Amino acid sequence: MTEESSLRERLIDVGVELVLTEGSASVGLRDIARRAGVSHGAPRRYFPTHHALLSAVGRRGFEDLAAMFEAAVTGVPTARGQLEALARAYVGYALERRGMFELMWRHDLLDGAAQASDQPRLRESTLPLFGHFTGLVARCRSERDATRHADGPNEAGPPPAVTAAALWSNLHGMAQLWAWGSLQLALGAPPLDGAPDATQRDRLIAAVLDAHLGPVTS
Repeated sequence: MTEESSLRERLIDVGVELVLTEGSASVGLRDIARRAGVSHGAPRRYFPTHHALLSAVGRRGFEDLAAMFEAAVTGVPTARGQLEALARAYVGYALERRGMFELMWRHDLLDGAAQASDQPRLRESTLPLFGHFTGLVARCRSERDATRHADGPNEAGPPPAVTAAALWSNLHGMAQLWAWGSLQLALGAPPLDGAPDATQRDRLIAAVLDAHLGPVTS
């Protein structure tokens, strides 16, 4: 790694730390420079605008989430089991790293043009995540069909991408509503801050998967 790329990565590291500890509103070019110990103008060599910096921090969030996904499915043999593991990882990430999660899905960043000539739109970082969900939904159906009797009911359902989009939206909304306290209120649970315990989380995730993929049958 060259000195230039090393400094760029260090600036992103500082941005990630600020987002995780203080929220995305606190991340400015001058704040980053001060914490990184460089001149106020140094970040603009890599991030000409505030949005360029936030997009780079957001891409780091998607990289971290992808690494969590890979770890979550290690050793899980079935597609349904992998989807459950990914769902737990996604909701857990959203609730444990709220500042980063909110930054990653900010409309102004996702909808913006590429902020630097060598960097893709932040929106493109969401495509591997969606592709992963879609592939697992398709595998779930294949595994289900393989175990169904030949004279069983035909449940073709919508295309895997449509089901994956609905499933992803459901998980995303579940995490957001819990973070806001609305889900606890609707369920009559105590309005506690933070993530649901493992039992609450797993029951909700199981209900989401059953709604979109059908219940697990023996």
